[in-house]
Order: sequence, then C-alpha cells, then structure tokens
Amino acid sequence: MSNEDITLTAGNGDVEATVQPANGGRIGSLKVDGVELLRQGDKFGCFPMVPWCGRTRNGHFLNGATPHQLPLNSPPHAIHGTARDGAWRTARKSADEAVITYDLVEPWPYTGRVTQAVTLTEDSLTLTMSVETYDESFPAQIGWHPWFNRTLTGAQDGQDPQGVRVDFTAAWQEERGDDHLPTGRRIDPRPSPWDDCFGMPDGVHVTLTWPGQLELNVASREQWVVVYDEQEAAVCVEPQTGPPNGLNTAPRLVTPIEPLEAATTWTWRRL
Repeated sequence: MSNEDITLTAGNGDVEATVQPANGGRIGSLKVDGVELLRQGDKFGCFPMVPWCGRTRNGHFLNGATPHQLPLNSPPHAIHGTARDGAWRTARKSADEAVITYDLVEPWPYTGRVTQAVTLTEDSLTLTMSVETYDESFPAQIGWHPWFNRTLTGAQDGQDPQGVRVDFTAAWQEERGDDHLPTGRRIDPRPSPWDDCFGMPDGVHVTLTWPGQLELNVASREQWVVVYDEQEAAVCVEPQTGPPNGLNTAPRLVTPIEPLEAATTWTWRRL
C-alpha cells in the first residue's frame, strides 16, 4: 500500500483523525465536533517515540558490552528515536482503524520492525505499538509525544477559550539534572512548569480539561509519563515504557521471541 495520509472517522463523522505514514507515522490531526485538539505543523501532532524516548545521554548506549553512538540531534544528546523522521508504510486501513509499519534502519544499529495500530471511536483514540526483531536482540523503548493545543477554538458565544488544565497524581518525579536527564534520584512531585518524568506504578492517568469544552484522559498501562508545559501554544503528555535515558538506565530488551509492546488510549467527554 501507499504511504498517503489516512483519514479515520467515527461517531457519524463527528470525530476525525488523520494518520500520516509519510511524516514519521504521526497523528497529524484529531478533531472532535470540528475542533482541533492537536497542535498543527509538520513537527507536531502526535509522533511515535521509538526505538527510544526522550534524551539518550550523549547519544551513547550499551547493548550488553557492545557500545553504540547515535547522532546528536539535540546536542549533547540524541532525542526521541528515529522513526519520527522516517516514512512508514500502510499495512491495512478501514474507516476507523489504520495499521502502519516502519523498518528500523541506520542510524539505529539493529534490524527490526515497528508496527503501530490507530483505532478511533466516537469517544476515544487508541494507539498500540510493537517493536520486533528476527535477528539480534537489542534494548528499546516505546512512547508517544502528543502536542495538545493549550486552548481550543469553538467556545460558546460570549465565552473566551480557556487554557487547558493538566491534572495527575504521581508516586514520584524523576529529579532532573542540569542536562535535562534524570539524576537517578526520585523526589516528591513538584508543581508546574514541567519538562519532567513522573512515575505512576499503577499505570499512567493524566487528565486534560479545557473548561466548558472538553475533558480528555491520557491512559496507559506503562508507569512512566513525561509532562511538558513550557510552551505557550501546547502541552505534551507522553506515556512511555521507561524514563529518559532509559536505554541505559531501564532497558527493555527486544528479542526474536519477545517483542516490546505498549499502548495508550485517550478518552474524552464533552463538557
């Protein structure tokens, strides 16, 4: 199949999502009642972070005793994986679901395939991703990096759109060093502003509320989430299988008999 944009619809057309295989496998748009939830632009929407999430310290990681050097695309670190920069292929699609794939290539040093399924209903979007290999085993991470608009258009007459409120309860916050990476110390969660990783052992649950318009919950069975709210236009809530620099500190191994799998579901209700 081609890698052209895919439009998914649900709820009698009231909900619409655009999947962009050619643009890093990202969700380019999510509209509820015609209102865009995601920041627009080629680098925004919601992109997959794979085969690692966030920053990898100095672009360096080990697979057992074998060292590897990744390009420093956010000096002095390597950030957000390689798949967001590549073209994915469409494996199958229907009115409300798309499955796309990406084969790992250089600069990632191992062969493997990433599969992402996108499923839309009238009140939810589910993203499921897996990394598999039939060759050498390697450490990897899976995550998603959505850019949610801080304010939404479509407020009722006479009502000014209000900025989003982000609510969550975390068991801990990863202390962030001057290099923007976890120091290895866990601290009590601190108030906003954030560009920080939080631990949720019972699974990720973060609620975004646009007062008078929409409430959206980001959920995942994973226990790590990065929350970023230092931009004026958007906020990010990023569920992932490990913390930043996790290739080194909390590696999850992909083997020929055991892929790495993860999922996140966004559920919304109108206010």
